[in-house]
Amino acid sequence: MNEETLTSVVEVLLDQIEALKNENQDLKANAIKDDGISNNIIMLTDSYKTSHWKQYPPNTEIVYSYFESRGGKFPEVAFFGLQYYIKKYLTGVVVTMEKIDAAEEMIAKHMASDTIFNRAGWEHIVKEHGGKLPIVIKSVPEGTVVPNKNVLMTVENTDPKCFWLVNYLETLLVQVWYPMTVCTQSRVQKQIIQKYMKETGCEEFLGGLPFKLVDFGFRGVSSVESAATGGAAHMVNFMSSDTMAGFMMARKYYGEEMAGSSIPAAEHSTITSWGRENEKDAFENMLTSFPTGLVAVVSDSYDIFKACSDLWGKELKSLIENRDGTLIVRPDSGDPPVIVCQVLEALGGAFGTTETSTGHKLLPACVRVIQGDGISVESLPEILDAMKEKGWAAENIAFGSGGALLQKLNRDTQKCAFKCCEITAGGKKIDVYKDPITDPGKKSKKGRLTLEKDGDSYKTVTDGAGDAAKDVLIEVFRDGALMNDQTFKQIQARSAV
Repeated sequence: MNEETLTSVVEVLLDQIEALKNENQDLKANAIKDDGISNNIIMLTDSYKTSHWKQYPPNTEIVYSYFESRGGKFPEVAFFGLQYYIKKYLTGVVVTMEKIDAAEEMIAKHMASDTIFNRAGWEHIVKEHGGKLPIVIKSVPEGTVVPNKNVLMTVENTDPKCFWLVNYLETLLVQVWYPMTVCTQSRVQKQIIQKYMKETGCEEFLGGLPFKLVDFGFRGVSSVESAATGGAAHMVNFMSSDTMAGFMMARKYYGEEMAGSSIPAAEHSTITSWGRENEKDAFENMLTSFPTGLVAVVSDSYDIFKACSDLWGKELKSLIENRDGTLIVRPDSGDPPVIVCQVLEALGGAFGTTETSTGHKLLPACVRVIQGDGISVESLPEILDAMKEKGWAAENIAFGSGGALLQKLNRDTQKCAFKCCEITAGGKKIDVYKDPITDPGKKSKKGRLTLEKDGDSYKTVTDGAGDAAKDVLIEVFRDGALMNDQTFKQIQARSAV
């Protein structure tokens, strides 16, 4: 081989080496790429947990942990959202050598140590399990309503060499607190509305109950993922939502083609852009642009009382009454219990009313009200109680809730916690629990757990004393695979009030 040929070969080899280096860098970059939600399972934990593989007792083989609501604002919870986290983050091959390399580099810098990262443990998952997580998760079927202080989920490893993985995943799995708490709070609000509908003679309208609380919360949450999981959680109970991320989540992760619906609705910009002197024209445009069905129009831009009594109640009355649909008048300011009743009185004076079986006033079907300002689980009964006391039926109104529905809550709303309750070390099962003298409410459960039906409710049996045949916890994940694909309709049925 002459010198010219040798030089050419060397150049080709150097180019190939450079290409491989670039490819490796691309794989590494992709392993830590943030596409809105990190795609590296190794990084989806609390920093300090990267050191826990060194902290368990010698010869630990199995770690068995559980998740519960230890108490909180509501006496029971509607469990929802775990399937999303399983499908999005845990199923299939989630650990690769590239992700290990990327995580090792980042964690070494973050923890200022080259010895904390458990590289051997993660490589074991790649080599022995093909990158699939060797754990099993059991949970209560989603949508099930369970009293507080009961086990809702258990997690344990299926490979003795991966005992450290169970609580490593706590950080991600505990995030189910959010959709679960939204679902719980939304369900309570449904119960409140149902109660007042019955008390004001609106039984014949209960078929419309799922449309009585609209999710206005997209703009009020901390992230698109929050909007998706929280929005879907609300739609377990109600079918009205303006949070499109929610029904997209329900479609992709729960197989529901369309979980919710919305209607044409005005905002202040579309009304006030016509000018104060042309508010009537703005209102009329809403009625003629959407000549059938439901249409909601914000009406407090200037004078809500004039809007109800004169514009809607006189100048546009004939158009409203002859339109094939319902006008929904939206006040958006003032003290809600007061303003709602005042708006109803103004509309009732203009359009007339009939009476329900309990003698409460009901507007004609062509006009209704929606209150979308200041709605929360606390204000909702105050408004409905004020309406009831002033003789108005609950059917006259629907509600919209934003930040209070999807954001005004946290993990402590239901005191959610994930705790280890048993380990196996050297072949011996050992009960694990905490019992802080400073807070008895934080005492955790110990031993193997079952959740068993007790009449119309549930009870958790601890210390391995339960009957496995009566356990209602179902296996939902094992060794990288979803084991029970629950549909949105099944969940809605379990959560029904």
